[in-house]
Amino acid sequence: MPTSAPGLRVLVVDDEALIRWSLLETLSSWGHEVVEAGDAAGALHAVATAAEPFDVALLDFRLPDSNDLALLSSLRRLAPAMRIILMSAYGTPDVQQGALDLGAYCVISKPFEMHDVAPLVSRAYASRA
Repeated sequence: MPTSAPGLRVLVVDDEALIRWSLLETLSSWGHEVVEAGDAAGALHAVATAAEPFDVALLDFRLPDSNDLALLSSLRRLAPAMRIILMSAYGTPDVQQGALDLGAYCVISKPFEMHDVAPLVSRAYASRA
């Protein structure tokens, strides 16, 4: 199961503890270092205070303190090199296009298969310009 790519620093932002835990377990098993945040404020704090930058973020669209693309925009300003994968159960075409316009690597629909996440994270990282 482990990947040949170097271990990445991944930020997982979701208000559902079970989703965060599942992503942590999945990505850790691939050798990635995972930091969790349960809301927008936690995500912004994690990125702003990180000793080393995050390579990829998995970002939930709807959070208790953010239910639009403002957090994505803020994270892109704070960490322009970080690849962002937006996760959404509300992936309307407008949300998807807005996320891509703001620089998201892609938008994935919830629910998704956990075994698809680690390869997606690796592809997102490899897509850096």
